[in-house]
Amino acid sequence: MSHALVIGAGPAGLVAAEALARAGLSVTVAEAKPSVGRKFLMAGKSGLNLTKDAPFETFLSAYGARADALRPMLEAFGPGDVRAWAEGLGQTVFTGSSGRVFPHTMKASPLLRAWLGRLDGLGVAIRTRWRWTGGATFDTPEGRQVLAPDVTVLACGGASWARLGSDGAWSAQFPGTDIAPFRPANMGFHVDWSAHMARHFGQPVKNVVLHAGPVQQRGEFVVSARGIEGGGVYAVSGAMRDGAALVLDLLPDLGEADIRARLAARRPKESLANTLRKRLKLDPVKQALLMEFARPLPDDLAPVLKALPVRHGGPRPMDEAISTAGGLRFEALDRGLMLRDRPGWFAAGEMLDWEAPTGGYLLTGCLATGRWAGEHAAAWVSGRN
Repeated sequence: MSHALVIGAGPAGLVAAEALARAGLSVTVAEAKPSVGRKFLMAGKSGLNLTKDAPFETFLSAYGARADALRPMLEAFGPGDVRAWAEGLGQTVFTGSSGRVFPHTMKASPLLRAWLGRLDGLGVAIRTRWRWTGGATFDTPEGRQVLAPDVTVLACGGASWARLGSDGAWSAQFPGTDIAPFRPANMGFHVDWSAHMARHFGQPVKNVVLHAGPVQQRGEFVVSARGIEGGGVYAVSGAMRDGAALVLDLLPDLGEADIRARLAARRPKESLANTLRKRLKLDPVKQALLMEFARPLPDDLAPVLKALPVRHGGPRPMDEAISTAGGLRFEALDRGLMLRDRPGWFAAGEMLDWEAPTGGYLLTGCLATGRWAGEHAAAWVSGRN
C-alpha cells in the first residue's frame, strides 16, 4: 500500500487526508501543535461560519485576483458541497439572513469530533507535536523522525495566530521566488483616539457603508481601544492595507438633500447633539466619530455625514489578523497543486497565496484546495504505480 504524508492538521490538511485515505492510501498526518484544528476551533467560538449561500460567480468574485486560479477547486467543492459535508458529519445547518451558513450548534467542536472519528475509521494516523524541519523529517517528543512517503501534501497554514500553529515558518523551506510576502488580511486598524472616545470602546457602529478605493461594504464595525475592527472593516481591509483611504457613509439611507432638510428643521435652542439624534437618528457612537474626524465641523454637515474620512495608523500586527495574504505562489504549482520543482509534493489551504473576506470564504477555500490537492496527490501516486 502506498503511503501519503500530510503536514498540517487544519481543515485543508484533514480534508486532503480524507481524500487520500478514500483513494486507498495509508495516511499519516503530522501536526506541530499538541492538538489538531486549533484555529478552526477558535474561529468557531463566535459562531462557525461554514460558507456563504450565493450564486457561484458572486461567491467566486470574493477571491479577487486569485478567483481564476481557485475556480476549478471551488467548482469541484463549493458552498453546496460544504453544506453536504457538514451534514454528512451529523451537523444540521441553516442559512442566516445575510446568506452565511452555520451549523445549528454554532460550534466547531462537534463537527471536528465527528470528522476525526471518520478519519480514524479510515485508518488515518495523526501525529501531534511533530514539527516539520524539511523533507520528510520531524522534530518530535520521541526525537528526530524521518518518514518515506510516496506522496506529500503540505497544509501548513498562513502567518497569523502563531500560537494556534499558523506562524509561516514553513516558508523557509522554499526559494524566496516561490513565496509572495506575507501581509495581514481581515484585520483591524490602529487609531490613536482622542480621550473623548474612551466611553465608546467596545461599541458597534451599525448600518454604515465603508468605502476604500473601489471596494465598499454595508455593515458594521466595532470601536475598540486599539482602533477599528469587525466585519465591515475586514471586508475593506485589503484595499486599506494597499493604500486606499477609508471613508464612512454614516447615513446610507439618506441623501444629502434629505439630510440638509432635516437639519434645517432644527429649533433655535436645540443643541447639535439633540438635532443629530432626533432629526437624523445618529446614535452617540456615530456622533463621536463625526466629532473625532470632522472637527471643526463645517456649516454644511451633509457631505461629511455621507463621506466621513477616517484617519488611522495602518493595520494592526499581522499575528492579530484573522488571515494572511501572500504565501506559496500559484505560479510555483501545476494545475493539480503539485510543486513544479518537487514531484509528488502538493500544497493547499492558507499557505497558498490567496485571500478572501470573512463570511465563509476562508473555510470554503481551505476545504476546496485541500480536497483538490488530496485527490490529485492520490491520482499522481496511482499514475506512477
